[in-house]
Amino acid sequence: MPLKSQEKEGATTSIQREDVLRDFRIAVKSRHASLMGRKEVFMGKAKFGIFGDGKELAQIAMAKAFQLGDFRSGYYRDQTFMMAIGELTVQQYFAQLYAHTNVEAEPASAGRLMNGHFATRSINEDGTWKDLTKMYNSAGDISPTAAQMPKLLGLAYASKLFRENPDLSELSKFSNHGNEVAWGTIGNASTSEGMFFESINAAGVLQVPMVISVWDDGFGISVPQEFHTTKGSISEVLMGFQRTEAEKGFEIIKVKGWDYEALVNAFNYAGKIARNEHVPVLIHVDEMTQPQGHSTSGSHERYKSAERLQWEKDWDCIQKFREYIISNGIATAEELDKIDAEEKIDVKKQKDAAWAEFSGEIKSELQQAVSLIKAAAEASVEKTHLLPLAEDLSKSINPIRKDVISSVRKALMLLRNDSDAVKSELKAWYESQKDKNHDRYSSQLYSESDWSALKVKEVSAKVDDKSPLVDGREVLQSFFDYTLSNDPRFFAFGEDVGKIGDVNQAFAGLQAKHGEWRVTDTGIRECTIIGQGIGTALRGLRPVAEIQYLDYLLYGLQMLSDDLASLNYRTKGGQKAPLIVRTRGHRLEGVWHAGSPMGMILSSLRGMMVCVPRDMTQAAGMYKTLLESDEPAIVIECLNGYRLKERLPHNIGEYTVPLGKPEILREGSDLTLVTYGSMCRIVMEAAHELEELGISAEVIDVQTLLPFDSFGVIGESIKKTNRVIFADEDVPGGASAYMLQQAMDNQGIFRFLDSDPQTLAAQAHRPAYSSDGDYFSKPSVEDVVEKAYQMMHEANPSKYPSL
Repeated sequence: MPLKSQEKEGATTSIQREDVLRDFRIAVKSRHASLMGRKEVFMGKAKFGIFGDGKELAQIAMAKAFQLGDFRSGYYRDQTFMMAIGELTVQQYFAQLYAHTNVEAEPASAGRLMNGHFATRSINEDGTWKDLTKMYNSAGDISPTAAQMPKLLGLAYASKLFRENPDLSELSKFSNHGNEVAWGTIGNASTSEGMFFESINAAGVLQVPMVISVWDDGFGISVPQEFHTTKGSISEVLMGFQRTEAEKGFEIIKVKGWDYEALVNAFNYAGKIARNEHVPVLIHVDEMTQPQGHSTSGSHERYKSAERLQWEKDWDCIQKFREYIISNGIATAEELDKIDAEEKIDVKKQKDAAWAEFSGEIKSELQQAVSLIKAAAEASVEKTHLLPLAEDLSKSINPIRKDVISSVRKALMLLRNDSDAVKSELKAWYESQKDKNHDRYSSQLYSESDWSALKVKEVSAKVDDKSPLVDGREVLQSFFDYTLSNDPRFFAFGEDVGKIGDVNQAFAGLQAKHGEWRVTDTGIRECTIIGQGIGTALRGLRPVAEIQYLDYLLYGLQMLSDDLASLNYRTKGGQKAPLIVRTRGHRLEGVWHAGSPMGMILSSLRGMMVCVPRDMTQAAGMYKTLLESDEPAIVIECLNGYRLKERLPHNIGEYTVPLGKPEILREGSDLTLVTYGSMCRIVMEAAHELEELGISAEVIDVQTLLPFDSFGVIGESIKKTNRVIFADEDVPGGASAYMLQQAMDNQGIFRFLDSDPQTLAAQAHRPAYSSDGDYFSKPSVEDVVEKAYQMMHEANPSKYPSL
């Protein structure tokens, strides 16, 4: 079946003269911003620049079809679109280029992201949600190529849920009955990524209102299209996804990036069928140009032929737009020149205003620092060194905060031998700047709202002798059943989650009871399972996305790390996606089903809660805590715990487990054993054996690794025992080393230790298969006993002779 062309589909949109000239004004405004932005980088006023020149016309057409409540998930060339929907001023554009840390000046990221990364603010200052249906919404951008696609799928899937699940109708701040379209953009070269193809397939299966626009300028940095895409055309490659009268699929449209009317018609048509029919659409916009090359890092003259460069000048979309306007008698060349000149003046004016506001803050701080250094110098023995330092700082050209703070720190080092009276004012100023700079550059890694997970009220589980003794998986089943019944926002999805109730039966029977939109099966596609969760959480829902085994988290790790974990930070609290990732790991059998790669998770998922419950009762309490909060999290259940017996709490679904608060499982006086997850059973058994050897071990379950012991439980235990072993199933130097570091740096345990602190981890390789493989690959009871005994032998060899 041939491609749908822009001429064939949809009635020609009636285009008014005022609309055309307004669009021309936006196009040239954006182009001048790109041209001036590049110059700012080369002048040293900005670090790096990447721009949307050559893509202006298609983005204007997309903006015309974009409606209130819709969401964008795009990439770093969409400046014209953001300007066209009124969510980006030129001054804000340059504020981001300069990295202005004032959220009022740069609302997308408060200077934390390089230019071209756009976001609207979904969250009020107090942490409450805005009415997303009355906004033009842009999900926070990320740089990794094609990584915007999985999230786009989730944003579109939310519309499907809002339309199909009547219980969500009261959430009117988040959707108008599922009528919102999720619009995505991607460069042609990035369509080579697996994330793109996985998202395309998932969208076709789910039939969600998603429009993907491919901006095709024929290159991926220096590499031409023939190296990226089979047949040199992504729309040709995807023709098998084209829907027919008999089969569901995609609508695929191809249009030229310089053809104004065709672009307007194509996006208008795509928006209508996506919005009304919930059919995904791919718009392949080819014959685009890139007048300034990929970025400020280099020149495209190095890799484009003279013929190609001339073609790009001749077929530049703004040039062709001018020709269209003039040939259709909409305006004269002189009128267009006047608009162009007016916009150039206005762009320069806003650029200068952005620079004045950005640099003015820093210059004010610089002047304060210079004044304080000079004042201190007058009473210091280091005057001859301090005054030149102040003088050099005062003469800085285009200073940045680093220049100011670095000079102050050097001055304080020079003042180290002076009295407090001499350096007190400079030191106080520096301390105040440290607080301000923490807010500017390091705040909002985790939620700072009233819904922070650390502020959730603790409610103890009610368990007694009358509590039924059930399989651990039944505790979770009861919790999920309760939550599905009481919170319409809550839903779960993943491989085998639906019909069979997940591989370990914690959702058994719940799809039949609550419906397919609440408990849902997916294909084998971890990356887009995560994206599905991120997108729906961004739209106010409370998803649980299941990754069947912890070993498979690697498929979704990039989305979790680059997108979810950093979302609150990189928007400085402007967006939140409280997704809960449910998975299972630790002890079972073999290389790919016994994973405990906690060090990998801890290093890459800062910004998420990492919960490691020892049993399903604790897991259910953690899920409740997370659902009461606005934090993203991963909960790693114990793979070998689903059939172990536990008491079912009387208040299932109501009790919480505080995050960051370890639990003392067994009190002792000789040494402290710190662990988590499945290792708790190993360590507890070892502690009983140690007791028979005359060694009293205190056992602590940390319960969460992020946050880690916010209450100082471990430090207080070590004050009593003076010895500690951190044990887990990760590789050496993984989470056991992390726990030691946290206790050493944050709780100052070193001064209480009478023996070297120890770690006990698994072997460096992945666990071998079979029970023997488990025994020789991961820490055993005997390993724990011998490690603890050796520590006591070193302390008292007469009482504990060598083995």
